[in-house]
Amino acid sequence: MATPLETEPAAVQTAAGPGEDRPAYRGTLRYALTKLGGALLSIGMVIVATFFLFRLIPGDPVIAYTRDVPLSPDQIELLRRQMGLDKPLLQQFADFVLRTLQFDLGTSYEYKRPVTDLIGERVGPTLLLAGVGLFIAVSLGLWQGTRAAWHHGGRLDRFSTGVSLVLWSVPTFWLGLLLLMVLGAGIGPIPGLFPTRGMESVDAPDGFGYVLDVAHHMVLPCLTLVAVVYAQYLLVMRSSLLDEIGQDYVTTARAKGLRDDMVRRRHAIPNALLPTVTLVFIHIGFVVGGAVSVETVYSWPGLGLLFYEAIKGPDFAVMQGTFMVVCVAVIIMNTLADVAYHVLDPRVRSA
Repeated sequence: MATPLETEPAAVQTAAGPGEDRPAYRGTLRYALTKLGGALLSIGMVIVATFFLFRLIPGDPVIAYTRDVPLSPDQIELLRRQMGLDKPLLQQFADFVLRTLQFDLGTSYEYKRPVTDLIGERVGPTLLLAGVGLFIAVSLGLWQGTRAAWHHGGRLDRFSTGVSLVLWSVPTFWLGLLLLMVLGAGIGPIPGLFPTRGMESVDAPDGFGYVLDVAHHMVLPCLTLVAVVYAQYLLVMRSSLLDEIGQDYVTTARAKGLRDDMVRRRHAIPNALLPTVTLVFIHIGFVVGGAVSVETVYSWPGLGLLFYEAIKGPDFAVMQGTFMVVCVAVIIMNTLADVAYHVLDPRVRSA
């Protein structure tokens, strides 16, 4: 005979009319609108900060891009007028805000192309690399975090926690350089196994062969991202599940005679997953921006590498555009995380 906890709870039938759900619905809608207003305010602050922040970087774009070409002062002044750098700072800011509201991020000084086109070309590689890395990191981190918490104090828990703490505290660029030397260039008896730069080979084949070539190039940068990101999910999931294990409903489920695996899967894990919602959404926001250090180390042609190249210029238009895209993506994902948490957790709705 199945115990009461093993059976699905029956739906509670009430005589309430359709209007009974309106207060909860209105509360959720009001909460979402409040968060949306906060997100719009944050985006406005990002627009202001984006313009003035990069003006603090030392260097003149005109001098930087004409350092190897002898130009007269009149020619330099002409270039400054063409770039709009001769206008007063407040007028430049007003023009920047107006263009941004029209979804015009300006024209790159170096590439002589619209920034939106450059970002559009780099989004694909970034989504591919960071998306695959995030999927693997979330799956691996949640799986290992669950095992570590359920066997708290055991060898698996001590080993996985120690490794994750080390990986979480390692700088991403340093880990990337280390993997690049050991598995890319080769060191000692270890030969180079993977490409060290780029997304594809010069003589890459077509069809399925091209997919394999891209996957081969993606191993090292993806491994670097997974090693750092999965540690965060492991530690968050482990901590959250440890809190749930001590709750009364878990003790009651065990006292009813439920199998340990069913207590974990059907009762503890669903509640422990809630704190990871925010973390997942935040990382999805950073997927759009890509990992600047990883893409720079491996010369992966994504938004991170584009941003790094723009800083060396300095190319104000590209820096502003990529920075704004990353910030807006993170703000949007944070807002969705707050709303999702409000919908999924009844304790938040009733607060």
